[in-house]
Amino acid sequence: MSAPIAPGSSRRRLSRWSKYRAVLVTAISERFVYRTDFFIATLLRFAPIATTILLWQAVFAGSGRSELAGYRFEDVVAYYLFTTLGRAFSSMPGLAMGIAREIREGTIRRFLLQPIDLLGYLLACRVAHKLVYYLIAAVPFVVLFTLCGSYLPGWPTPGRFACGIAALVLAFLLGFYLEASLGMLAFWFLEISGVLYIMMGVNYFFSGHMIPLELLPSAVRAVAWALPFQYLAYFPATVWLQKTSMETVLAGLLVQAAWVAAMICLSRILLRRGLRRYTAFGG
Repeated sequence: MSAPIAPGSSRRRLSRWSKYRAVLVTAISERFVYRTDFFIATLLRFAPIATTILLWQAVFAGSGRSELAGYRFEDVVAYYLFTTLGRAFSSMPGLAMGIAREIREGTIRRFLLQPIDLLGYLLACRVAHKLVYYLIAAVPFVVLFTLCGSYLPGWPTPGRFACGIAALVLAFLLGFYLEASLGMLAFWFLEISGVLYIMMGVNYFFSGHMIPLELLPSAVRAVAWALPFQYLAYFPATVWLQKTSMETVLAGLLVQAAWVAAMICLSRILLRRGLRRYTAFGG
């Protein structure tokens, strides 16, 4: 016979979730205050896609080949459309720098004084940011995918569609906790902008957003397979591109989920030890 749940614990759990729901609603409202700027910034992110397509058109024309590492020109166009979708979920602009600024300026002490978790608060704010982004970017994405419809594979099966959604959600969580972990390095280092700049380049390259990972030299490709960055853009794109078997997709989702769990643990360890160091030195 199971033990009864204490009414107090149930109320505390409800209160905890209500806090983050309030943060989510407030953050969504804040982003709609500057909706025009947000809309313009969202549209500008689609501009590089046209230049990328023209670049690869020139690459295929110059090589005289119809296929590169298993990718036809049509596959490359579809790949970049899907990596753009993946990056829309996994990119976290300003997150790491914002955490570093809170630590450097001392405003992080509010999370020591108020009953709210730093990572929970930031996650709710980032979910709000993404919801507004997807709402605004829905029309450009639909237009873009419609114009390039001839380059796209057929509609996925229900199973692959579900795997594609799961890959995007996991990419969002992986991107969030990876960036949060980088931001918390500011507990130990006064200035981390150089580290963030380097990691931005590493992320862009090894995530497969620059080029499909199959086109990399074998040694560099082996490094890319061992790092988590491929699960931010490359892996979700290959799921939607339907160039891999369902067995490979399911195995990839397990590895992606394992990386998410590892980044959650890492961010929690860095936060706990960082706050201990911060309070110990009188921050």
